[in-house]
Amino acid sequence: MRERRIYLLDPRRYRPEVIAVAFAKTSRSPEPFDVIAESLSEEGASQFHEKWVVGYGHASVAEHAVLHIAFENISRLAAEAIEGVRLASFTEKSTRFQILDRESFYVPPEIAASPFRDAYRVVVEQLFETYHTALEPVRRVVEAWFPRRPEESEKAYRTRLRIRAMDVCRYLLPTATLTNIGMTVNARALEHGLRKWLSHPLEEVREIARTVKAVALQEVPTLLKYAEPNAYLQNSAARLQEWAIALPEDSIPLDGVRLVSWDPEAEARLIAACLYRFRAVSFEAALAWARGIRPEDRRRILEDALGGRSPFDVPVRELEHIVYTFDCLMDEGAYYDLKRHRMMTQTPQALTTAYGYAIPRAMEEAGMGARYRAAVEAAMALWEAMRPTVGEAAAYVLPNAVYRRVLMTMNLREAYHLCRLRGGPNGHFAYRYIAMRIYEAIRAVHPTLAAYMGCEDYPSSEEIAARFGGVAHRRQMQAA
Repeated sequence: MRERRIYLLDPRRYRPEVIAVAFAKTSRSPEPFDVIAESLSEEGASQFHEKWVVGYGHASVAEHAVLHIAFENISRLAAEAIEGVRLASFTEKSTRFQILDRESFYVPPEIAASPFRDAYRVVVEQLFETYHTALEPVRRVVEAWFPRRPEESEKAYRTRLRIRAMDVCRYLLPTATLTNIGMTVNARALEHGLRKWLSHPLEEVREIARTVKAVALQEVPTLLKYAEPNAYLQNSAARLQEWAIALPEDSIPLDGVRLVSWDPEAEARLIAACLYRFRAVSFEAALAWARGIRPEDRRRILEDALGGRSPFDVPVRELEHIVYTFDCLMDEGAYYDLKRHRMMTQTPQALTTAYGYAIPRAMEEAGMGARYRAAVEAAMALWEAMRPTVGEAAAYVLPNAVYRRVLMTMNLREAYHLCRLRGGPNGHFAYRYIAMRIYEAIRAVHPTLAAYMGCEDYPSSEEIAARFGGVAHRRQMQAA
């Protein structure tokens, strides 16, 4: 019997394109991977990719070429586009753990070349100045809210208070705020990302894309060289935008989360999918059987499928057959965190002033309410003035406080993950509110399935909003 071997192909020894070819050749070669890799030159690897990946469309080969890309000092608005690549891993500079200096913002070329250049800098500097001024008064407020725990060291307590204060003050940070991102991605997903970024309406994103392509070509010279702007993406967006003008404006949403689509037969569908694995039967037959069983048997099967999990156990994959769609209203800061859940499908509306903005309770109690409102409303007024001239680049001035509407479609397995993670006590109150509203909406239509989400001990969305959320300004909306 041949010896089992499991090992790494050392990226310090083999370039990403060589590793990709070594894995690809195993379909036709009996040689071990390391032997194949040793036989390859970079030129040979390039020729292979030119023929099979580019010429014949075997793009899956490019998934074996993995790159680690560092982005430094890009705007958070650009980061939204970069982090839209679903099949990639990201780690980003946090506004919860780092206090940003007053010059940590980007001036986009669209605004720099416009009559609004000076006004833009004044307004963004006002947002940052208010952010810094508010940190200490807000810290004193949260200190009164969160007493020191008996087992907590003084250092740990001060760190916790600092994080809580920054959670509040980050509402003032504009999307122009600079950030750093570490990205791990394979060449196939990166090529897809580059096509989107090169077709993006913001010049900053296009500039970033050109730089990423140039840097990545040093490691994967063949796999990315044909990544170019995509006319389909650009033209379809422009045409759909014209159609959207015909939509009638509806009333301002009064709720942070609305469940707009779900499967009334979710329990039966989940049971049928779970049992389908273990029996030679069609799904239609399994579903018909699940529809007809006694309620107590249904509960027992669901308990066998979902019960007994620890907080670290991932639930059965069959939960992915159950799908929900939510129309959500949240502040930009909450969306910036929730967008990382890329297993769901998200359709965010463009940033706008139409829905108003949130004023956290702690900001008012710190005596900073008037300055906060002045800074945010100055940014919103400038957005309204700039929008006809600079288009989407006007969004750079809008802070995390502004409300944004997002359509989110997720399967139940993702909902389990999102609600348990984001609804927890250590999270930011804005996305905790959204997570708990999602949980409560699922519980209202599928109480048995929601009972296994692990959120029953969390504070309700109403309690979170009452303690932290404050008020929404300019529109009669509940704060998220």
